[in-house]
Amino acid sequence: MTSICDLSATSIARAITKRELSSREVVDAHLARIADQDAQLAAFVTVDADGARRAAQTCDASTPIGPLHGVPVAIKDLTDTAGLATTYGSVLFRDHVPAEDDLVVARLRRAGAVVLGKTNTPEFGFGAVCTNRLCGPTRNPFDPALTSGGSSGGAAVAVAAGMVPLAHGTDFGGSVRTPASFCDVASIRPTPGRIPSPSRPLGWDMLATHGFLARGVDDLALALSVCAGGDANDPLSTAVGHDNRPLAGRPRVAVTPDFGVAPVARNVRARFAAACEALARVADVVPSSPDCNGAIETFRTLRAAHIADSHGELLRTRRAELTPTVVWNIEAGTSLSADDYLNAERRRTAIYRSFCELFTRADFLVAPAASVFPWPNEISDVTAIDGAALETPIDYLAVTFIVSLVGFPVLTVPVRREASELPFGIQIIAPPGCESRLFAFGRILENELGFSHRRPPC
Repeated sequence: MTSICDLSATSIARAITKRELSSREVVDAHLARIADQDAQLAAFVTVDADGARRAAQTCDASTPIGPLHGVPVAIKDLTDTAGLATTYGSVLFRDHVPAEDDLVVARLRRAGAVVLGKTNTPEFGFGAVCTNRLCGPTRNPFDPALTSGGSSGGAAVAVAAGMVPLAHGTDFGGSVRTPASFCDVASIRPTPGRIPSPSRPLGWDMLATHGFLARGVDDLALALSVCAGGDANDPLSTAVGHDNRPLAGRPRVAVTPDFGVAPVARNVRARFAAACEALARVADVVPSSPDCNGAIETFRTLRAAHIADSHGELLRTRRAELTPTVVWNIEAGTSLSADDYLNAERRRTAIYRSFCELFTRADFLVAPAASVFPWPNEISDVTAIDGAALETPIDYLAVTFIVSLVGFPVLTVPVRREASELPFGIQIIAPPGCESRLFAFGRILENELGFSHRRPPC
């Protein structure tokens, strides 16, 4: 028999609405899974079992209030949850309990979701391995000796291991996509502003977004549907369009292993080539890439400037309490000039326009969702790929952060694989506002090519 923990969020919501399952029954099953497996995997920083059971009982005593009524979810520990500890992965905030939910959490709750707890992340989301001084490392359920990826590694493991059917994440340079690839799950990084962040200090900053991880495309679409929508205090959210046109005919798909500039391991290139061969069964596949010359340096500059601005005070006042990774990330932006920043924005604009030009010839752009396969948890950073040294610890993320740079939405799905192979995912990229078309194509890949999650051995 199928375990409750193997059901999708969509199936659970339907079963609760029909009174085939109770929310309490579903929540208890997932809490039992967490109790059984999380001591080994360390997906959660905080589990709110009592609060989740109370919320489930409230759901069972009422008529359905939204599409996620009674469905258990997890929230990444970078995002505020009212009355529930939010540490940002840092000992500095070990006892921090926000008074209010972030808007994305509030919208999930209004849709009926039951929050089980907070998933692990590197300190402030900076780090290749999902660990910090409070929790971790978050271990890959397909091989606990290996990393889950960062920074939404806790979310990816919680979903892959059946601890929750749906998890919230955030993505700056690849933070939902890399863990999704490593843990054989699907993810969505939507168009910036699709899910508003009205408390963001820099309202026009589009590098970071909320996102979701799940075991299937339908659950991602469901989560986005309840969290999307404008907010007057987020200027990006008021400008996001929405393209609901259905896919017509055979999609035109441009494919690139590296955008012409990203370092990508040989074994990843081989798996990607095999995935592209499979794609050719359902789409017209043509090798092509936007002009991404200078993209790596551009992202380094913009990322460093934003991190120095948001966390520079901590470096000045609490340096000894920060992890070396966080110190490096903040220091990278302390010497930048206005000219450095503006020149990076000029190059970013040119890359964005090159992406736009490519989409006059293609419906989707497909690339690897990670440049390497998971590595041992004891190795803190990726410093070389195939023996070639990387200039900085973030360069292995170039294959994902190039897309962050231009703000195009990305669906990640796991490719079909042999039982002996490690998980691997692909990024499916579309023009801004085209999430519904991404989901439609993702369903084709799931149903016709078997590009879908398979249960880990644990």
